[in-house]
Amino acid sequence: MRSPRRCSRNGCPRQAVATLTYVYNESTAVVGPLAAFAEPHTYDLCEPHARSLTAPRGWDVVRHEGEFEPPPPTTDDLVALAEAVREAARPTPRPPEDDRQDPQAHSTGRRGHLRVIPPNV
Repeated sequence: MRSPRRCSRNGCPRQAVATLTYVYNESTAVVGPLAAFAEPHTYDLCEPHARSLTAPRGWDVVRHEGEFEPPPPTTDDLVALAEAVREAARPTPRPPEDDRQDPQAHSTGRRGHLRVIPPNV
């Protein structure tokens, strides 16, 4: 599941609710509702930072006049959450009885990309 986007300001832990875009050829900073996707040349801002943003001298700020609200969860988020819950609820397979009797079987094996190498005895 994707985590909510955070404010781009350093050290700010709040959730982003607005997107800042600079229009350089018009010397304008635009603060609007949170964009659907994070873009490389935009900045996500929390509400306090979106409301208090100031632009460089000679620049204009165009600010969204309505309320800044966090985006609702998408169906992708809900599907990812359901998949994670299903995966966590799956029981882990038990080794066959023969493997539990053999002490050497516990020291060797493969799990994902890791291997257990038996000690040289």
